[in-house]
Amino acid sequence: MAAAQDPIVQALQPYTSCDVSDALTKLKYRNGGFLSGLTMWSPHHVEGETKIVGPAYTVQYAFNEDPAPKHPTHYIDSVPEGSVVFVSCPPKVPNAVYGGLMSTRAQASGAVGSIIDGRFRDVQEHRSLNYPVFARAIGTAPPYELVKVVGVNVPVKLQTDEQDMTINPGDYLIADINGVVVLPKELAEQAIPLMAKQVEADTKMAEAIKGGMTFQEASKKFRA
Repeated sequence: MAAAQDPIVQALQPYTSCDVSDALTKLKYRNGGFLSGLTMWSPHHVEGETKIVGPAYTVQYAFNEDPAPKHPTHYIDSVPEGSVVFVSCPPKVPNAVYGGLMSTRAQASGAVGSIIDGRFRDVQEHRSLNYPVFARAIGTAPPYELVKVVGVNVPVKLQTDEQDMTINPGDYLIADINGVVVLPKELAEQAIPLMAKQVEADTKMAEAIKGGMTFQEASKKFRA
């Protein structure tokens, strides 16, 4: 099934990354699925209504001295339509592992956006494409002197010492102005009804608070 026709992707469209985190927290999934340190850089820097939702297409970089062989083909030529490209780079690499031509190819393949757990470059090229990119930081140098791709569509770890988070191929990624969340595919059908219930309750709370009710009163009435 193409990601664009995936009923989970369609069901997630109305919800923010915070809504997804709320639901995952109720399911006791650690940190509500939040992936720390990843923010929107394109089409704007933490601004606007851009949101991406889709299954993860994962890419694993490793240092050149790693014994794992380099992936034989370029990952960007196999991006599935409707997917979110998630590139994992070892920590503390000053070089960028993703650039403007990657977004050009990903967009042509029908990807909905890219998330770079590391540095990326060519900021204006991504913005000119109006292609969503979320990343940890920016850089200018290409990756080749330091790192190589060793895996595609494999489980990858978030490269931070703040969390122990894994992104598996096919897990749902939701990213917007608030940040990036991973929704494990096995929890998706449980989580979506919780999002609907939470959003309905919060909408009623907001109206009640605007009408003069205290937060505590509104919370007791609509969230209990």
